[in-house]
Amino acid sequence: MPLTVSVVVPARNEAPSVGAVLDGAKPHADELILIDGRSTDDTVAIAQRAGARILTDDGRGKGSAVRQGIREATGDIVVFIDADGSHDPADIPRLVAPIQEGNADLVVGSRPKGGSDELHGDLEKFARMIGSDIITLCINYRFGVRLSDSQNGFRALRTEAGRRLTLREDSTTIEQEMLMQALHHGLRCDEVPAHEYAREHGTSSIVLPRVAHRYVACLVRGLLSKRR
Repeated sequence: MPLTVSVVVPARNEAPSVGAVLDGAKPHADELILIDGRSTDDTVAIAQRAGARILTDDGRGKGSAVRQGIREATGDIVVFIDADGSHDPADIPRLVAPIQEGNADLVVGSRPKGGSDELHGDLEKFARMIGSDIITLCINYRFGVRLSDSQNGFRALRTEAGRRLTLREDSTTIEQEMLMQALHHGLRCDEVPAHEYAREHGTSSIVLPRVAHRYVACLVRGLLSKRR
């Protein structure tokens, strides 16, 4: 019997794009969950019309919303996808396939393999790309793997395995923390090509000079932690 899939969409004021994301994910999901960051626009109303279960986050950031998604998901697999239209919901079957086939516990959508419209074009995007590559390189050598993307939030996780992790990061550093903890726990980690599109509206909330130290600190903790 195929494993069931919960698609979790963390969102805050994403009314222009969240409807299309949820509608695109619906054919591939047994459950749709929107974790709302106290939106002041029509994000929640649109998600309700799409048939999503609405949860409100605790205001601490994306990492906290991801942990909430892992706790609340009823599916065997939980898929995380951004609400800004940068990920293609049609890629969800590709993400969950290695888990469905029993070959992986965590699968990340790889932008180096699938291409990205968000990591090129100006100096800050270039710096983000280089920083991401350095972090991924460190993880590869520490854990003896050969992955190409440690940061993409578009990913699938076997729910039971995710609940064994002790994730603590509250920001977007949750992605690299999740990967490192999964490797520490001996979980099978894989990746598939996934193209990242330019977000449909607004600008990224990641301001590199403000968050770079968080990524470095999270990386150092993960690299120095003992295998479980």
